[in-house]
Amino acid sequence: MDGRERGRDGGGWTRAGLIRTAIGAGAVAAGGAAIGGSRGDDAASLAAAQDADADILNFFLLLEYVQEGFYRESAEKAQLDGELLTYAQAVLRQEGEHIAFLEKWLGARARARPQLDFGDATGSAERFRDTAIYLEEAAVAGYIGQGANLTRKTITEVATLISAEARQVAWVRDLAGINPAPHAADPARTGDDVVADLRKRGFLS
Repeated sequence: MDGRERGRDGGGWTRAGLIRTAIGAGAVAAGGAAIGGSRGDDAASLAAAQDADADILNFFLLLEYVQEGFYRESAEKAQLDGELLTYAQAVLRQEGEHIAFLEKWLGARARARPQLDFGDATGSAERFRDTAIYLEEAAVAGYIGQGANLTRKTITEVATLISAEARQVAWVRDLAGINPAPHAADPARTGDDVVADLRKRGFLS
């Protein structure tokens, strides 16, 4: 099955199909709870686990800052309309909610907002769509790659964000006319790999 295959009748993907895609991605991340919850429960181990959680959540916060900044700039520059505009407005609001959630969890540990530069990625509807797919795929891969390293309590809460990110990428891929669920399991990426790629593209300084 290639990335452009759609439904048997040639039409768009069904709402049920998109939801199954999102639930599958969330389940992969939630499966890491047992790993994250296996750490020792003494005070030193708990403190170390909380520090590790903060590091990982700050990586997730960086991803959300990048996505929110991209959608905000695109709403002003990309001349979106129709379903793409509906998508951009909805996801901009959702990424803002994700940022608020992570900033509240991290408190004083929350990282500062980064300097962003999207160049011509927000210059047209087509470039917006392609970049949105890339950013959403990178976010899902980053969440999956790092989610299993969180403590049980934290992954339980963060899994709700992962399922939303999966729905977002399925939505924009469908708008682009490509398969919203091209793989049986989504690949994971390390935080360093995702950040390095964002910098290579010039989005992060």
